[in-house]
Amino acid sequence: MQRRSTATVDAILEAAARILEHSGFAHYTTNAIAERAGVSVGSLYQYFPNRDALTAALIERESAPLLAALEQAGAAQSCEAALLGLIRASVAHQMQRPALARLLDFEEERLPLGDREARIGDRIHATLMRAFAQADAPRLDDPSTAAFDVFAMVRGMVDMAGARGETDAAALEERATRAVVGYLWRSEMPR
Repeated sequence: MQRRSTATVDAILEAAARILEHSGFAHYTTNAIAERAGVSVGSLYQYFPNRDALTAALIERESAPLLAALEQAGAAQSCEAALLGLIRASVAHQMQRPALARLLDFEEERLPLGDREARIGDRIHATLMRAFAQADAPRLDDPSTAAFDVFAMVRGMVDMAGARGETDAAALEERATRAVVGYLWRSEMPR
């Protein structure tokens, strides 16, 4: 029974994702999602009390690979490897399903997902703080602020690339890496 429930939830979430990707919010209704998933609206409501709950679950599902990649980046044995892992994970998250990622970005801002957003932000901050403690890290006066700044730079660059419909992940990784390296190691230069 539990396997069937998991399969139903997966079908509903994938139907929601495909509708958002192909038709946007105009056609993102519980009726359309249920129909695309091959379930009744009643079944959909059995798992998700409303469209916002379904969207929050979809955001959670789509963020899971990012969280796993952040764990891997956090385990890196050098600052450089951690930074590259973080940037690569951020770009991959945006580029995996670009249309869906852009729409879910809007929903993340609208929905009350404070705990989830804080959890990702906290993990990114912790990953960067571990990176800044590595032997190859730049000397930083305020590592915590630098971690917030790096997060903001990478997120801003990745989100804007998604908003523009950019699909060249390698070029975006390169630009984000240059921006982060320039910011972090510039702080070591005499003023």
